[in-house]
Amino acid sequence: MDRIVLVTGACGGIGRALCRRFVAEGDTVFALDLDAAALDALAAEQHRASSGSGGSPDTVTRLIPLVADLGDPVAVKAAVDRAVAAHGPVDVLVANAGAAEGLTLATTDAAAWQRDVHLNLNGTYHTVEAVRASMVERQRGVLVLIGSVNGMTALGHPAYSAAKAGLISYTKALAMELGRYGIRANIVCPGTVKTPAWQARVDKNPQVFDALKKWYPLRDFATPDDIADAVLFLASPMARVITGVALPVDGGLMAGNRLMAEELTLESI
Repeated sequence: MDRIVLVTGACGGIGRALCRRFVAEGDTVFALDLDAAALDALAAEQHRASSGSGGSPDTVTRLIPLVADLGDPVAVKAAVDRAVAAHGPVDVLVANAGAAEGLTLATTDAAAWQRDVHLNLNGTYHTVEAVRASMVERQRGVLVLIGSVNGMTALGHPAYSAAKAGLISYTKALAMELGRYGIRANIVCPGTVKTPAWQARVDKNPQVFDALKKWYPLRDFATPDDIADAVLFLASPMARVITGVALPVDGGLMAGNRLMAEELTLESI
């Protein structure tokens, strides 16, 4: 589609899928991550994939690595500005970077709380601020934030969940205030996603996915490509009047509690 797309957390499981899919759409991707070595590997992977599939030299060079710490607003703005000066302004921001630390309130101290909130909530704010003025000036732009079903109900990781809940409110504020400039803002809220980040849990309990299936009406979990599908739709002209939406991509997890409903009704559901 020949847009410029900024993807944060580019080297994670969802981030990699987002970068690959936007490049395949014909977009130029500013792939932002803290890990320079991982970005180099991602760029090499994209180069091999594009070359192997007969991609043109232009396609091969459509992924632009950017190194920055989202906790440092000056560094984020500087990295984005350098890329913009060389390639043009950002049309679509996918604020994907995030991580969870404290599992429960009992195991979350003040420092862990601050780290989770700083990355997931403040880091997203810093990223949006790096592109907001340009989008307002050009009277167009798309913001897609990556939240979590944890921001919709209590599912553990309380600091991370509080930050993700904050992102839902922030998305609505962006949609309300920036709509007059032709800017849309939405948030995708994944449930369990089969990413490499889950490997440690699988190593600890190889049956973890089987145990979780009972909570999901579809009895299945999203893949990174499923999340990318939702993002690509929200970033496309097909979603031109969709803004301020929190979209669960969760196999039906947020639709209701089937197991509790069965106990309440004494009927199999």
